[in-house]
Amino acid sequence: MTASTVRIKLLQAPTRDSWLPEVLANLETVLLDHSHCERKAASTALNFMFRYPSNESLIHQLTQIAQEELTHFAQVNQWLTRLGISLAPLNAPPYAAQLKSQIRRQEPWRFLDSLLISALIEARSHERLGLLGHACPNPELAKFYRSLMASEARHYGIYWLLAIDAFDRELVDQRLTELASIEAQILETPFSEPRIHS
Repeated sequence: MTASTVRIKLLQAPTRDSWLPEVLANLETVLLDHSHCERKAASTALNFMFRYPSNESLIHQLTQIAQEELTHFAQVNQWLTRLGISLAPLNAPPYAAQLKSQIRRQEPWRFLDSLLISALIEARSHERLGLLGHACPNPELAKFYRSLMASEARHYGIYWLLAIDAFDRELVDQRLTELASIEAQILETPFSEPRIHS
């Protein structure tokens, strides 16, 4: 499987073919980055709950996502321990920051943009963990990556469904197209170091 053969709902462009060999040559760093990604994903779900505490559907569904992301965070950290990799900070690629810079400040557009950007990030994670799950030379680690794919797909689906529950479908589709185009453009310029979202 190559990156160009993968098509994920919501994403406008697949991962470039050069990404997979780059990360396979730097698996320890990418695994550490994966730990950071899971922690940030849990934080994102929690931040939604703090910002929109009266949205019962959001609270119910994102509580589950936050719990799952923290479970994944613990599982990735177990892999780090197993491989003798210490937790450490990493330079973050501009991917998430550039996407989040597109969030409009006023409500309800802030809510819509935040949901759709979260959906896009989860969709890209789903795609890339799937690529690693098929190509990782460590069979057990590859199996672990594949085990995360269903959760990542469900997560991006939940963020998207929350958006279409709260807004007109045509409006959601229009804004998603705009943001997905920006997401693809951001990844056209690779980060200098391999990352999950480089």
